[in-house]
Amino acid sequence: MQTKHVIAPAVRTLAIIMGGGAGKRLFPLTHERAKPAVPIGGKYRLVDIPISNCLNSGIRSIYVLTQFNSTSLHRHINASYKFDSFSRSFVEILAAQQTPEGSTWYQGTADAVRQNLRTFLDGNYDYFIILSGDQLYRMDYRDVLQQHITGGADLTIACIPVNREAATSFGIMETDSTRRITRFVEKPSDPGILAGLRMKPELLRASGEPDDQELYLASMGIYVFTPQVLTECLDNDHDDFGKNIIPSTIGSRNVQAYIFRGYWEDIGTIRSFFDANLNLCDPTPQYSFYAPGAPIYTKSRFLPASVVEDTVVDRAMISDGSQIRSARLERCIVGIRSFIRSGSRLRNTIVMGADYFESERRGASDGAIPMGIGRDCLIEDAIIDKNARIGDGVVITRHDRNTNSEGDGYYIRDGIVVIPKNGVVLPGTRI
Repeated sequence: MQTKHVIAPAVRTLAIIMGGGAGKRLFPLTHERAKPAVPIGGKYRLVDIPISNCLNSGIRSIYVLTQFNSTSLHRHINASYKFDSFSRSFVEILAAQQTPEGSTWYQGTADAVRQNLRTFLDGNYDYFIILSGDQLYRMDYRDVLQQHITGGADLTIACIPVNREAATSFGIMETDSTRRITRFVEKPSDPGILAGLRMKPELLRASGEPDDQELYLASMGIYVFTPQVLTECLDNDHDDFGKNIIPSTIGSRNVQAYIFRGYWEDIGTIRSFFDANLNLCDPTPQYSFYAPGAPIYTKSRFLPASVVEDTVVDRAMISDGSQIRSARLERCIVGIRSFIRSGSRLRNTIVMGADYFESERRGASDGAIPMGIGRDCLIEDAIIDKNARIGDGVVITRHDRNTNSEGDGYYIRDGIVVIPKNGVVLPGTRI
């Protein structure tokens, strides 16, 4: 019986995950960590998503390119992804470094790949797939490779249909009826230009959409190249794939669009991070970590089961090693080693937990406020980063979505209060 993915055994594919961006829009979550190292779903990191997609797609040669605040990302990857000595599988870090070819940091996505191209070419791979390290989605990359090979493409770009409002925030592709990309516009805002970029009726029908739907093909930042084509495309001083390489390649090569039909979220802002996390708690979440045969992998931890005592829980994900006593949780993500004490009420809140149990260290860092959420707190629309200490009686309430400000021990971004990693909020504080 023929399998669906007939190309999988025949090709060797290298995955290149871009993890070097500074993640300024995710500050303060990226103040001490790289964006792909930001925790998500209680027990995972963002980088676990593309790595797991690779492993579930039969791709077991993976490089992660890093640059800013990369210590915790390195530690996570080294502790999480280990293979036996008898396979050629690996997940390895390639940090920005000085070489005979250059001494600058990565200037963009294309420059990051260019600086490491010699390493990639040494592996004798048939295809390179370039991925982002900060997106939430589930994809079988063998489908993209299959279309790339059967369509004779030089470059395949994974795209997702978006509406007019979202189109102004992405690179938008125009294609012909064969899905060959004929034009690319970065974040188009002019109504006249947008009108010309709408998906054609025949393409909408082929994608299972009504042919009168107003949709646009947005780049997902996922690219498939052959080594030769990638080498030729990088034989210049262009720094970025989206801004430089893709537009210059479309006119001279066969560039195809792979249309993805599923949930995909670019975790680029505090609001998108917040919404994507809490959606996991909803009765029918757009994304789920539970998929038979396609798990999301992460660091193995030997933590005790969580203890939940005399607590009302309405739509929450509670991770291992947590203790919750006499509290109320409504639509919350509770990370590993979280402590939520009696009388506290949390609503629409992400508690990232802790990196260690406090008993493992000699006393709390300030000698008074224990790690976790104190007693009789009211917390709404907030992100409590790891190792934070919230004193008793703290009140954090919702703010207007456009609010951006900061105060002593907290930040407000997109109307969401963020308590940074290792932050301390004194008892009785109101935010």
